[in-house]
Amino acid sequence: MKTTGNTILITGGGSGIGRGLAEAFHKLGNKVVIAGRRKQLLDETTAANPGMSSAILDIEDAASIRTFAAKLITDFPALNAVILNAGIMRPENVLAEPWDLSDAEATITTNLLGPIRLTAALLPHFVKQPHASILTVTSGLAFVPLALAPTYNATKAAIHSWSQALRYQLKSTSVEVLEIVPPYVQTELMGNAQAADPRAMPLKEFLDEAIEIIKTQPTATEILVKRVYPLRFAEQNGPEKYDAFFKQFNDAMSTH
Repeated sequence: MKTTGNTILITGGGSGIGRGLAEAFHKLGNKVVIAGRRKQLLDETTAANPGMSSAILDIEDAASIRTFAAKLITDFPALNAVILNAGIMRPENVLAEPWDLSDAEATITTNLLGPIRLTAALLPHFVKQPHASILTVTSGLAFVPLALAPTYNATKAAIHSWSQALRYQLKSTSVEVLEIVPPYVQTELMGNAQAADPRAMPLKEFLDEAIEIIKTQPTATEILVKRVYPLRFAEQNGPEKYDAFFKQFNDAMSTH
């Protein structure tokens, strides 16, 4: 991906990794448009970064995604990149009676259907651009699931698979597909405790390493910081070692 001169849409761009990526690409000389549900966060981010733009997007609403994409293309005809960052992560107790599926269904709609729907709305425009990029944001949990958030893991594993298939289908076009795979990072994805958890990778360190990979490894299809390697490549050690790692990982994280 070229790192300057783009017009980039970043969903979930008002906080956490999304805001960090927005500010990093803004500083590199890109036109950045952040989108999300919470206007206050969007306004705070654009106020802190003169020249950055924002737009309200309800990623759960299929009809609003189509309307949003059409207006965005009209307002920013040079749009040639999207970072599909918006996502939610909620713990689920499968032994609860009854098992409330509202969190699972919202997670699937936001984390899986949202990126698919938005990409479908933007792709006809992207394929007409000289260079275009679709960046998905998955998770190390796509490869080693965290048991307390089963649907979150499943959506990230699905987006990983979807990214690979999308990349293959688009190989003859001007559109590239990259996958950013964060480890456990100090954000507020699961609340304030995560943002201060010393076991999580500091957000700035993650952003610095990820951007450096994008800048210096132009052929990389997965953006993997070193902290995510143990999760990303756990299965390569074979079933027995994977099972032991899975248990150790989940036992440790259950104290979070």
